[in-house]
Amino acid sequence: VVERHNYLAKTDGTRAFPWRVLAIAENDTDLLTNQLTYQLAIPNKIGDTSWIKPGKVAWDWYNANNLKGVDFEAGLNTETYKFYIDFAAKYGVEYVILDEGWYPLGDLMGSVEGFDVKEVMAYAKQKGVGIILWATWLTLYEQFDEAMDRFAELGAVGIKPDFFQRDDQEMVNFYWKIADEAAKRKLLVDFHGSYKPAGLRRTYPNVISREGVKGLEWNKWSYDSTPEHNTTLPFIRMVAGPMDYTPGAMSNAVGPAAFEQIQYKGKAPDHQDFTIRFNRPMSQTTRVHQMAMFTVFESPLQMMADSPSQYLANAESAKFIASVPSVWDETIALNGEIGDYITFARRSGDTWFIGAMSDEHARELKVKLDFLPRGKYDIEIFQDGVNAHRFAEDYQRITKKVTNKDILTLKLAPGGGYTAKISPR
Repeated sequence: VVERHNYLAKTDGTRAFPWRVLAIAENDTDLLTNQLTYQLAIPNKIGDTSWIKPGKVAWDWYNANNLKGVDFEAGLNTETYKFYIDFAAKYGVEYVILDEGWYPLGDLMGSVEGFDVKEVMAYAKQKGVGIILWATWLTLYEQFDEAMDRFAELGAVGIKPDFFQRDDQEMVNFYWKIADEAAKRKLLVDFHGSYKPAGLRRTYPNVISREGVKGLEWNKWSYDSTPEHNTTLPFIRMVAGPMDYTPGAMSNAVGPAAFEQIQYKGKAPDHQDFTIRFNRPMSQTTRVHQMAMFTVFESPLQMMADSPSQYLANAESAKFIASVPSVWDETIALNGEIGDYITFARRSGDTWFIGAMSDEHARELKVKLDFLPRGKYDIEIFQDGVNAHRFAEDYQRITKKVTNKDILTLKLAPGGGYTAKISPR
């Protein structure tokens, strides 16, 4: 966009104009369950939604298709994506995304050399894994009808249009067109490079998530995705609707902000171990902070951002992440302060999950389990290890028995986390 008109939008006659929400809460945690943007939106226009399936996604772009221990050269090729599909099938991950690079730039009707999209789609179908196809918005705009038809003919379950970077009238109208035409073809939509949500997901429930957030990928080129940033998002951005933050880093480091809070033998360290690396990125948080995101961050389409090789090498963490649902029957905000810390309890069926995250400060939190119905439960806990303040991948896994009379003590390292699964016995 190089020039704008001196008005916001053109309209003919009487119409309903966009609303705006000012959410006011007595306590920070009251913001966490605010549903105003959903309640004010136009109700479902597509009718039957039984075909819309939430789930987790094995994602390629964050980890730059880096694989190890395989007998082929990893990259944008057929064998690499078959490996992603095998990983997804093994861990019960519902989807795989074919992100940037699967088609020749500017032509959604083709696929790059060495990548057979039809073979990959057929292999995914055989394995029971759905495929979501990425596209730049401009190429999609230029080839819209034939591209959308092709996606459906290939058997894709969804699309991920990207790089919009605008929220003017023309672009907002294109969002609605994508949502509508995708629904006609039974395609999910995950908008990236997008503006903040404003209720479109209620009108078109196939708009299952969107970015509009500085997510995990910002660690590839910046210091912006800090623990404080992560503990601010649920109170601010997530109030507007689900956010595709793309969590799940297995390479974890202590970032600059957390290092300032750490003392070794009475002396502050002279360096931090987070490094900006585009092709082999890491988080500025502990391992368990990343794992807790799957409960804390709301996104019916939830990415598993790291490489399948990383998850296979960290199977205990990966297995737990894969077990966390991406939609919920009940949510309780247990405690939290904007930019400092947050703890959620969420229920799916008769199983509860707890997720807690801290900013750059170490802290101890108490959580009463009185939200549980009467009965006996097994709890599986992942908490920061005793050395997580200096080696962010350190964690402890604990299993024990609990009831609704118990109180959990959550000890979070700087940039740390805590997550647990509570199942009835």
